[in-house]
Amino acid sequence: MRFEFLTSTPLSPTEGSGTFVALDGLVRGLRALGHTATVRPLTVRTRFHTLDRWLYNARVALRPQPADVTVGVDLDGFLWARRRRGPFVVMLKGIIADELRNERGWVRVLLSVQARWERSNTARADRVVVPSRYSASVAQEVYGIPPAKLAIVPEPIDLTDWRRRFAEASAPRAGRPTILSVARMYPRKRLEDLLQAAVLLRARIPDAQIRIVGEGPEAARLRLLHRELRLDDTVVFLGEVTRSSLAVEYTIAHCFCLPTVQEGFGLVFAEAMAAGLPVVACRAAAVPEIVEDGRTGLLVGQRNPAELAHALETLLVNENLRTEFGRAATQRIEAFDLPRVAGRFLETLP
Repeated sequence: MRFEFLTSTPLSPTEGSGTFVALDGLVRGLRALGHTATVRPLTVRTRFHTLDRWLYNARVALRPQPADVTVGVDLDGFLWARRRRGPFVVMLKGIIADELRNERGWVRVLLSVQARWERSNTARADRVVVPSRYSASVAQEVYGIPPAKLAIVPEPIDLTDWRRRFAEASAPRAGRPTILSVARMYPRKRLEDLLQAAVLLRARIPDAQIRIVGEGPEAARLRLLHRELRLDDTVVFLGEVTRSSLAVEYTIAHCFCLPTVQEGFGLVFAEAMAAGLPVVACRAAAVPEIVEDGRTGLLVGQRNPAELAHALETLLVNENLRTEFGRAATQRIEAFDLPRVAGRFLETLP
């Protein structure tokens, strides 16, 4: 079959974040199964992303491409779908109407506009694919999508590629207790809770270190908070890193933590689990569907630095527990490998 994917998300892990990584994995998984899959990229950049997305969709509508199945990612395709030809599938990677709940000011206003476009897209689709049960329930709530129109397909992870990168990293665990966090710095990721937890954790494990990979809108505020809390090298901001460098970070860490409160899936949890890391996260959104509390990690309450610090301490002082959780994590993650997820996606097609 011929698939064309429509996405105005930048095609790089740095700018496109988890949406790009998941889309890239699905495309490669479909190709591995013998299908033709192409991605129509964003080519015009104005520095105003909402405008970029509208211009992208106008261009797609004016210049449709032949395909057996057209797949719109999030809001993309909403103009084209007015006069579409052939099956149209919408994949919601992050439900915009859900994400905007944790934003403020103009960001929230602009996301509200994008959410209206995304709602139109789902209304015009033959099938709406979401990555989790949580996303399915939210999609029904905010966009009124009938349950029969929804299908759940988890986001894929390229285990072969990651295992190769981990082997090439060949780095031992860090000499000091080390926690890794990876995130695009949005308010919903709640990295401020991790910084607050670091203050408490330092009092119990003085040499513990939290290493944070990523940048984003909250970067300046988080660095200011870091200075105000006098965390020094207890928390280190690494910024954006290459995939190979990220593999090293996964390899040297003792555990992974991201206290996000809104996540449609959470691909970074899957990456950490592929590295055999136990996870500390919040009992929120789709996270419990990936991280099994008491089996592959520890889940705590939302916006609770004290609980976060206690869970991190529990893992850092207990090597046997880390090993047990890490082993279960690597087994759990097999379900999200590229060929399996691509096969599940094919089964959902209208």
